[in-house]
Amino acid sequence: MVFLALQEKLKDFIVFNLNDIRKIDAGFDLRRLSEWREKGYVKMIRRGHYVFAGLEINESVLFLMANKIYAPSYVSLEMAMSHYSLIPESVYGITSVATRKTNHFQSDYGEFMYRHIKPQLMFGYALIGYQGQTYKIAEVEKAILDYFYLNPHLSSEHDFDGLRFNADEFGRQADRNKLRSYLNAFGNKSLTKRVNKFLRHIHYD
Repeated sequence: MVFLALQEKLKDFIVFNLNDIRKIDAGFDLRRLSEWREKGYVKMIRRGHYVFAGLEINESVLFLMANKIYAPSYVSLEMAMSHYSLIPESVYGITSVATRKTNHFQSDYGEFMYRHIKPQLMFGYALIGYQGQTYKIAEVEKAILDYFYLNPHLSSEHDFDGLRFNADEFGRQADRNKLRSYLNAFGNKSLTKRVNKFLRHIHYD
């Protein structure tokens, strides 16, 4: 298959992998991808996952990449908190949670970082459409809970102050009932205690 034919057939894919190609051409020669990479036609995000050169990069594209290259996963933690304007700092890399082992990948598009969570905690994310595709990102309530769950050292008033958390923005966006329901679903007494302390600290509870 020539490059232009492949590009046309995959025009609706922002990120594609070898399986996507072989659904179009079962006998595709993997060496072609190496040739096209050398010529600058395609770029590799991580082994087996590619984008076409010249792709316009924005937040949604990066979130789609993050979901695709290490599935099942969804964007959460610092990146989701920044997305919802809950923390003031720019976040280095795309942070996600995944049911697979903790991992990270460096690419031309930045670093993609994944923290492991149990399969039963794989809930509380929104499905966001972008150019005919869909990515998963934690809802505002779940982003906070994931963050506290995976950072058990956060327990003191000093720790909470260090987050520089935007309590007003959280108050506007978060749903109390959903937050409580999600917190109960963790079934973790230590987490519940720390989150309740944090909510009192920001005068939310």
